[in-house]
Amino acid sequence: MRTNLPAPSTRSSAYVRNLGILAHVDAGKTTVTERILFLTGATHKRGEVHDGTTVTDFDAQERDRGITIFAAAVSCAWDGHRINLIDTPGHVDFADEVERSLRVLDGAVAVFDAVAGVEPQSESVWRQADRYGVPRIAFVNKLDRAGADLDTAVASIRERLSTVPLVVQLPIGREGEFTGVVDLLRMRALVWHAGRETHDAYEVVPIPADLREQADRRRHLLEEAVAELHAAAMEEYCATSALSTGTLTAALRDLTLSGEGVVVLCGSAYRNRGIEPLLEAVVAYLPSPVDVPAMRGTWGDAVEERAADATAPFAGLVFKVNATATGRLTYLRVYSGAIEKGDTVMNAGTGRGERIGRILRVQADRHAELERAVAGDIVAVIGPKSARAGTTLCAPGAPVVLEPPAVTASVVSVAVEARRNVDTGRLSSALARLVEEDPSLAVRVDAETGQTVLSGMGELHLEVAVEKIRRTHGFDVEVGRPQVSYRETVVRGVSGLTYRHVKQDGGAGQFAHVVLDVEPLAAPDDGTAAQAFVFGSTVVGGRVPQEYVRAVEAGCRDALAEGPLGGHPVTGLRVTLTDGATHPKDSSEMAFRTAGRFALREALRAAEVALLEPVVELTATVPDDAVGGVLGDLAARRGKVSGQAARAGTAVLTATVPLAELFGYASRLRSRTQGRGTFTTRPTGYAAVPAAASGAVLAR
Repeated sequence: MRTNLPAPSTRSSAYVRNLGILAHVDAGKTTVTERILFLTGATHKRGEVHDGTTVTDFDAQERDRGITIFAAAVSCAWDGHRINLIDTPGHVDFADEVERSLRVLDGAVAVFDAVAGVEPQSESVWRQADRYGVPRIAFVNKLDRAGADLDTAVASIRERLSTVPLVVQLPIGREGEFTGVVDLLRMRALVWHAGRETHDAYEVVPIPADLREQADRRRHLLEEAVAELHAAAMEEYCATSALSTGTLTAALRDLTLSGEGVVVLCGSAYRNRGIEPLLEAVVAYLPSPVDVPAMRGTWGDAVEERAADATAPFAGLVFKVNATATGRLTYLRVYSGAIEKGDTVMNAGTGRGERIGRILRVQADRHAELERAVAGDIVAVIGPKSARAGTTLCAPGAPVVLEPPAVTASVVSVAVEARRNVDTGRLSSALARLVEEDPSLAVRVDAETGQTVLSGMGELHLEVAVEKIRRTHGFDVEVGRPQVSYRETVVRGVSGLTYRHVKQDGGAGQFAHVVLDVEPLAAPDDGTAAQAFVFGSTVVGGRVPQEYVRAVEAGCRDALAEGPLGGHPVTGLRVTLTDGATHPKDSSEMAFRTAGRFALREALRAAEVALLEPVVELTATVPDDAVGGVLGDLAARRGKVSGQAARAGTAVLTATVPLAELFGYASRLRSRTQGRGTFTTRPTGYAAVPAAASGAVLAR
């Protein structure tokens, strides 16, 4: 066990690793986290997901369901380094928890199932990490399971994630006989002995004779792959036809930091095999706060940079808020400077001061008091009252706004109401707290029905939110049938739509004349989704002043809130202001904003508009004898099958299915497969609703 830390006076951000554990649901993220905490001495008993004894899955719902729902931060020490670790959810409904965590992390460990390889949510979280430029290493887990194969898992990493896997270990034994790994860097074997409960549970031994030739070959392949990607390694390789361990290690770190390659390790977290080398790789390859570029922010029109320097002005980003019975916890990544208990910082969004009452080192649901937090730390603070996820806290004398994490638009909604009228006020307060803690939830009041509508990322997301109200606030809630969030889009546009806004009721009047072209916005060639709205102006000669052009754009954006078909938001269109006219006295920004809003509404009524619905990629693993029934059921749900693969007595089916058709699908799949089938989904965007189905949707 190597948990020693440098003395506080000498410790720097170079000795810190801020990393997340990312994976598909059931790949073993939480078990990996538990083993890391146990081996580093942060815990004294190995927690198990199936027993409900894990540190990071401390919420009652997480333990009941056996999945991670909320991102949990923990801290431990290894080889003189402080490791701040966030265990993230693997279920697609909680992808925004992953998004907010990735925004404040410097590195990540991506965990893959050795049997399933890259699964849908593995791919999604990998793309999320790509967006934030987070360096990763990979850990292929569950090598002790039947059907586990490192090479197959690595091939799926290469094919589905479009990266170069750099495998630095070779398994010793297959499936139930898996006992250790060959370290291809130091050319030695690490063997774990069953039944040993000490922290450093592996023994270093010579490479087994039957693996020596394969180990030599794989070391050579690793050197070749690294030399192709790294200039300094290529020079040494050309001169000697080999790479020294020092050169290879340095090159692997450089390739990890640049994202040109991903180091791949393997093991079985449940059997406690492979975790020590994983920790060594975290320290060796993943970046410290001083290794990543300075965080860029803005203040007004100026671009500001905040480097990981404890002596610089303070700047930190809030990535999570949790309202507990003992106080409001604000989770914060400190990017520059330092804060001490009692300091006053500025909320960059509101301009108001916030007092730091307490600083806490977080250990899931337990906390340790700190006097000070410095650049590179991830801590929780008590005191700020208006900070939300994405809020920048900074030194009052050096204001800056850091880029907040993206928030995904909700796709599923349910109507909620308190079962007893006396609890209506409590329900409003509970919903407000939910949205404060989880920005991917949204609450609104339906203008027609007066119902309170809760929107989120999926059925499970909403189910967890409602159950949290019941458990935390102690009253029952009635929930309506889930409804998906539809969109409307322009299929065929209109040109030269003219609208004159004239209003005269005494005193100064209102006058605005606009001419609009409206057309559909095609998706780009790279396969990404089309933009929601693009506005442009071709007006010449100053017929519409620039400030009025901006007002027309604002009015058009107002009109996007409700489409002509069913009042759904409008997306995927381009609006061009081609002409207009003003009045010397009666024209104003308000008049042109009003004209833009009504002009676009008229244009949408004149254009051909189609209804869009959210669609998902469904991946179902079913027994071979149930494939026909499952395919038939998917067809009845308007699913389009895009792939089918055989895997050890089962079939893996991939299909694109409208989200609205998947309510209750879990029960249906269990029925058709005698409880042996499983499925996962991944959002893929929106698609046009067929004419036969759109009538039923609009009639609701």
